[in-house]
Amino acid sequence: MPAQIVPTAAPKIESTFKAREVEGFLDLHFYRPIGFRLAQVFARLRFKPSGVSVLAGICGVIAGHLYFYRVPSINIAGMVLHACSNTLDNADGQLARLRNQESRQGRIIDSVADHLAFLSIYLNLTLRYVFQGASPAIWFLALGAGISHALQGAAADYYRSTYLYFTGSARTELHSSSDLHLDYRKLSWKQNSWDKLLLALYSNFTFQQEVLAPHLKKLRENVDAALNGQIPGWLHQRYRDSVGETLRWWQLLMTNTRMLVLFVLLFVGQPVYYFWFELIPLNMVLICLIVRQEKMARSLLCHVERSRDIPMS
Repeated sequence: MPAQIVPTAAPKIESTFKAREVEGFLDLHFYRPIGFRLAQVFARLRFKPSGVSVLAGICGVIAGHLYFYRVPSINIAGMVLHACSNTLDNADGQLARLRNQESRQGRIIDSVADHLAFLSIYLNLTLRYVFQGASPAIWFLALGAGISHALQGAAADYYRSTYLYFTGSARTELHSSSDLHLDYRKLSWKQNSWDKLLLALYSNFTFQQEVLAPHLKKLRENVDAALNGQIPGWLHQRYRDSVGETLRWWQLLMTNTRMLVLFVLLFVGQPVYYFWFELIPLNMVLICLIVRQEKMARSLLCHVERSRDIPMS
């Protein structure tokens, strides 16, 4: 009798999540479902995840330019492109997980594309007011908001990645700036200029994250040294219990919140208040969360230092 062919099960959307608990409401119910369908299409077309990241960045840069104009219909077109950019930004990671092609370089390209998109948004919103005759102080307001955005995004990304690291969902995504710097020094500007540039940007980004969370960085280093990089069951559960309830607050510092606020302010014709939203409410959330997370990291660090002989489970 001929061998029976067992059909391969179609991949489920959950297989393209990092972890359900770190996904926001809009991600779970809007961006991830659409991104999953796009990832399947891109997989059939043999697109690379980095190529999808570039498409997301291009849409974001164009969207930012459309916010320059004081014409509602053009701004709405920019919002549509902005939403497309965010959808593609979800799809690139889903494609990477769907095809088992997650890589450090892909993560770097994704990060660069995100930063270029928001740089376009900040620059064009500022020029919108400059050409309207606003005070030159608008540049300082935009710069402060942009720096705040970078720090908020870096911190939120780091705490989410660290959560995945300690709970066992995605341990390969958490990189050390010292390791990245060593890899950077091995590359030549003459032979590996593009890779070296990307690694320099990513190393700087990772260093910013570690500066914002020194005790969390020390916790990971101590776990690697004292426990041979293995996460014991007690630490896995304690970390999940300690941090899990703050995940929804970290979501406030991610892209979806910014997009919703920016869209509302564009509709009412006052996008300048978006800069103030970054500077005041989001920075207050950032400070409160960092204080809480560092307190938690210090507590867990004490447990790790006292528990070197606890058997792994």
